[in-house]
Amino acid sequence: MTSRAARTALDVADWRRRVFALYAAIREADDPEDAHELWRIERDALFAEHPATPLLPEQRAGFEGLPIAPYDAAWRFEVTLLDADEASFVATTGTDGDVGFERIGRVELPDTGSLDVWRLTSYGGGLFVPVRDASAGRPGGTYGGGRYLLDTIKGADLGTGSAPDTLVIDFNFAYNPSCAYDPAWACPLAPVGNVLPVTVPVGELYGV
Repeated sequence: MTSRAARTALDVADWRRRVFALYAAIREADDPEDAHELWRIERDALFAEHPATPLLPEQRAGFEGLPIAPYDAAWRFEVTLLDADEASFVATTGTDGDVGFERIGRVELPDTGSLDVWRLTSYGGGLFVPVRDASAGRPGGTYGGGRYLLDTIKGADLGTGSAPDTLVIDFNFAYNPSCAYDPAWACPLAPVGNVLPVTVPVGELYGV
């Protein structure tokens, strides 16, 4: 008989496989809006049906979908990674212990602000771009701790833009970390360099 710990590990591995496959399909899509619709459908299915869902039992009862705003192409950017001063931080997570990050650069987003781009310094590496906008923690707004735009070690990777050496930053794909739904998780939150002065009304909002 498979132990509970082993079953959980297998479930999480399957969740990761599905997320990696989803983002691979997103990067291959010709139309970002079509890709966003696929993202919404697949995430709703994962949250509703998958054993590794971060939704609590009371949240799963009557679940009809995540609060995701309609796609708005004005919030999609292809940006160049700019230089930034060296910086680092350590996040204490619920399952992975202390996770270190170092700043590798920043991106400038027209009429929106600047976001730091981080690299995981632990095993596996990966890019990490969280964001906290002006509506965070407000009724009808976004999760108070911020959302994730990129977390490539876990599959959330929108790829490069049409020009070499650019990153796709698309706020329509901003999503809540697991700790937004289940307090058993402790997630890296948006540091000061990833806080925007404007409201970002697209992506996954807060509340199920």
